[in-house]
Amino acid sequence: MAAPQTSSILPLELIDTCIGSRIHVIMKGDKELVGTLLGFDDFVNMVLEDVTEYEVTANGRRVNKLEQILLNGTNVAMLVPGGEGPTV
Repeated sequence: MAAPQTSSILPLELIDTCIGSRIHVIMKGDKELVGTLLGFDDFVNMVLEDVTEYEVTANGRRVNKLEQILLNGTNVAMLVPGGEGPTV
């Protein structure tokens, strides 16, 4: 009996399919971002637009709206394609 074929996709290929779509970025530390992915490089530095930044502080959660950002990939812990960000 033949083994079922599985398709494999490399991480950067998956991120490439997300260009133009909303993405939830979980950073090292206490920040999360949700925005539209405009582009990225081999180091997963990303350009996002229409960004909502969620930050946990001693006074609770702070939410900031940003038009466009360049995000350093060194601080990215996880990417969630199509993610809508943290829930309350």
